[in-house]
Amino acid sequence: MSAEQSAGNAERPEPLRWQIGDVNITSISESATPTSPRFLFDGVSKGGVLARAEAAPWLRPHFVSEDGYLLQRIHTCVISAGEHRIAVDTCVGNDKQRSNPLWHEQQGPFLDDMTAAGFPPESITHVVCTHLHVDHVGWNTCLGPGGDWVPTFPNAQYLFCAPEYDYWANHEDLFGDAVFDDSVAPIAAADRANMVEATDSICSEVSFQSTPGHTPGHLSVVVHSGGKRAIITGDMAHTPMQLADPDLSSMFDTDPDEARRTRHEAFGDWADGETLVIGTHFGGPTAGIMAPHQGAYRLDCD
Repeated sequence: MSAEQSAGNAERPEPLRWQIGDVNITSISESATPTSPRFLFDGVSKGGVLARAEAAPWLRPHFVSEDGYLLQRIHTCVISAGEHRIAVDTCVGNDKQRSNPLWHEQQGPFLDDMTAAGFPPESITHVVCTHLHVDHVGWNTCLGPGGDWVPTFPNAQYLFCAPEYDYWANHEDLFGDAVFDDSVAPIAAADRANMVEATDSICSEVSFQSTPGHTPGHLSVVVHSGGKRAIITGDMAHTPMQLADPDLSSMFDTDPDEARRTRHEAFGDWADGETLVIGTHFGGPTAGIMAPHQGAYRLDCD
């Protein structure tokens, strides 16, 4: 992590809500931060971002700033489907020892914000982690009365993709932080971890799609209801700039070539002019309808 990450202080936008048939999806943000492209992409400057926005003007104003920063967000999506309340990705969390100074020992009001949005921790029935990077698992756990890490969502079953779990159980975090030890292993110790495969589903409306490359077992989440479809991307794409250029892989991708193949395959399916694509780090409106555009893709948010 570097000082190049942020152009200013993080903000907490108001919750966003989308309706997919009978299913409601609510985004609760932990932070929204203008981010230097050099934090994510090797060799892409702010000038390079602006040049890309000239070629794909739909990127502004929602996803690229006038000075070439990427407009990014860290948030949890809560899917309300029947009796299920499914939290997808759990941000950075509080009190965690992190090498990134923006994330080190945070003391944010995220759980209060979830409760205010209608989702107190005890109401969550499932937690899904699209992958096990630091900014997707942090609120899996919180400090218990004895100073140990305990599940934040006391009534939830936590769902981890089996290959993803196995990989990070045996590999160090990208920045040497104890992410698995403080945010994943305590879930297994509490007997709340459930291993899933990409072919599994939670209920008739909510299932998974294998989108590997960013990490070995990366999943995206698919919502189907009333003839409508929505996708929660995870980090198979960090920014809509990757819709305009699917070949652009993040420096954090475990396998950049596989990540490129995944984007081309998934985008070709999702860009039907009807599917709502919700980006796990997309700023601004965060979601839009994906469609083909000039040999690549665009996100229509209006």
